[in-house]
Amino acid sequence: MPVASGVERVTIVGLGLIGSSIARAVKERLPQAMVTGHDADADVRATARELGFCDAIIDSAAAAVADAELVILAVPVGRMADAAAAIAPGLKADAIISDVGSSKAGVADALAKALPGHVVIPAHPVAGTENSGPAAGFATLFEGRWCIVTPGAGAPAEAVALLSGFWQALGAKVETMDAAHHDMVLALTSHLPHLIAYTIVGTASELEEVTESEVIKYSAGGFRDFTRIAASDPVMWRDVFLANRDAVLATLQRFNEDLTVLQQAIRRGDGDKLEDWFTRTRAIRRSIIEQGQDDAAPDFGRKH
Repeated sequence: MPVASGVERVTIVGLGLIGSSIARAVKERLPQAMVTGHDADADVRATARELGFCDAIIDSAAAAVADAELVILAVPVGRMADAAAAIAPGLKADAIISDVGSSKAGVADALAKALPGHVVIPAHPVAGTENSGPAAGFATLFEGRWCIVTPGAGAPAEAVALLSGFWQALGAKVETMDAAHHDMVLALTSHLPHLIAYTIVGTASELEEVTESEVIKYSAGGFRDFTRIAASDPVMWRDVFLANRDAVLATLQRFNEDLTVLQQAIRRGDGDKLEDWFTRTRAIRRSIIEQGQDDAAPDFGRKH
């Protein structure tokens, strides 16, 4: 029996990469569940109907959640409050509302204000690709990945257990964490790397002595991988940086300090300092592989 067999009616609001992947995973792993979808964009709704990964696509947000036991808001964090307000009139009193946003403290506050009296349990599946839109989703996106659940102090234990079981049923590993702590951890592991990627790619494109064609033509593995990260949804990441600004700025300050140390080592010819630093950071890469969060195959497992 599936871990979350008690969830029979799920509504997903926002049918991009994450939302459509959740719908696909539910249909594959929890076939007894009815999946209803809604997106504020009519074109996205039309595409979702054509792809058929939901049992029903509803034009009205409030109507889409009318019978749902679990509602997942898969929209950019900057639109979370608007999405919550749109579904509020149609929610059942005992429905559980969650989300998939990459920042949690601000989202928790926004949802609590928009949905007073409802059970709100924020969550963040730490999974994704650089692609976006309903056609980009796939059912195995969450397999072996972490989903961090950040319930508030008053969240009912049975609701937390149901949401955790739901994500486990989709193949994810679940961790429960304080929202503020989540935001600091993700600022380091996700938000800062994206900011660096956007910066490096932007800097390369603006260097007057290097033409755009040369940047593309001579892209080595490192720059190529930065461009993959920098291809992520710009609206989503704009909202993430604004929503999690305090943690991002604190982490960015520490990064700038460490970068200055390396800059000084290069200027002084301090090879021992550089080698020591690179040795320690290589060990971190090995730990990520050992924990199954990436592929140890050559060239990051790319197929040629």
